[in-house]
Amino acid sequence: MLNEPASSRYDQPTARASAPPTADDLLQADLRAHVASVMAIQSEVFTPTEDEPPPLLAQSRLVATFEGVLLLDSETAYDRLDALLTPTNHFPVFRPARPERGEAHGPHIIQIISGRINPGPRAWWPNALLFIATLFSVLLVGTDLALGEIARSNPFLAMQLSANPLAQLWRGLPYALSLLLILGAHELGHYFAARQHRLAVTLPYFIPLPFISLFGTMGAFIQLRQPMKNRKMLLDVGASGPLAGLVFAVPILFIGLTSARLIPIMPGGVYEGDSIVYALAKIVVFGRFVPDGQVDVCINCSQLAWAGWTGLLVTALNLIPIGQLDGGHVLYALIGERARRLFYPLLAVMIALVFLTDVWLFWVLLLLIFGRVYATPLDTITPLDKPRQRVAVLALVVFALIFVPAPLAQMGRASLLPLPSGSSASLLPLTAFALAAARRWR
Repeated sequence: MLNEPASSRYDQPTARASAPPTADDLLQADLRAHVASVMAIQSEVFTPTEDEPPPLLAQSRLVATFEGVLLLDSETAYDRLDALLTPTNHFPVFRPARPERGEAHGPHIIQIISGRINPGPRAWWPNALLFIATLFSVLLVGTDLALGEIARSNPFLAMQLSANPLAQLWRGLPYALSLLLILGAHELGHYFAARQHRLAVTLPYFIPLPFISLFGTMGAFIQLRQPMKNRKMLLDVGASGPLAGLVFAVPILFIGLTSARLIPIMPGGVYEGDSIVYALAKIVVFGRFVPDGQVDVCINCSQLAWAGWTGLLVTALNLIPIGQLDGGHVLYALIGERARRLFYPLLAVMIALVFLTDVWLFWVLLLLIFGRVYATPLDTITPLDKPRQRVAVLALVVFALIFVPAPLAQMGRASLLPLPSGSSASLLPLTAFALAAARRWR
């Protein structure tokens, strides 16, 4: 038996009232309209699926994914959409749909994430305390250098002065102020670049390392408290620190070398390694390359020379083009996701350096842990402009010029550094710098 509709005009079915839209329906309509203002939408998904990438931030949640073709250039489109989403506590993420074709080629993906990052202010007193502690720590190293220089001409006087080292801390000011100037310029370069882009960022944290370090510090770092918008911003923040530090490190090195002296080479000592810049600096100052088989520069005879060489070393370590290091930011900003493909080739180079000096062993281990994580901006579609491409290339060239394949090693030269004869004595301070650099952008 069929249940047919009644034929009587009194028995006609009545239209049911449609259900009112839910809050989710209204939100989806708003998001769709906002995205449609910058993209010709081809597909949309409002329920995250397993094959979609996770949100960038732990406290955020993926709300929607749209695929299509941008109607505007990606940077303008991102700014417009971000402004529309701000009142609803959402933000966009731009990704190429076909990364193998290059970021600038469509189609593109726009992800909508809930939970904007709005960090509050942080207290400044921990930064001040760490800076004071680091100043004391590097003053100890500078004082040791000063007393060592006095001991070369008057051992008895040096012994008397070392009986009360705290009263002699003023003698370490040249090294302390020079090194802190280099490190401070490096970190403030990052800081002011971040502030120029209106990013929430902490003041520099200086890390003291007294008594057991050649340098008196593990370096310094700042913490970015918001994700970077695009690769332009990533390049500006990443490259500004090393380049700013280099502006002070090179002149300090040259000034220091003019007050250093050449001493006869004695076998069995630990020596400071040569970079291209350091080698050229010695040629300019001394008129020839040293070591020449007979003499070498006594770098710890000059506090400024030791501070300048250390500053170049720190800059080079930060510019290694892998992962969370400044050089990793520069490389990712320049070539995008292709930077990840270079991780294992670059790691293989670092492993090869271990056979040259065991200094790099801990660096390899740290890069295995931290190196595969890159600072990915919210918009990976917008490419670098030409001026920033030149800056990125400049930063990588600088890395090649100041990189030291064997920072500290024993190769039959004068014992110029206050180290035991084994090169493994240099592992602790270099590992400390590695940790500080690796933590910088986490």
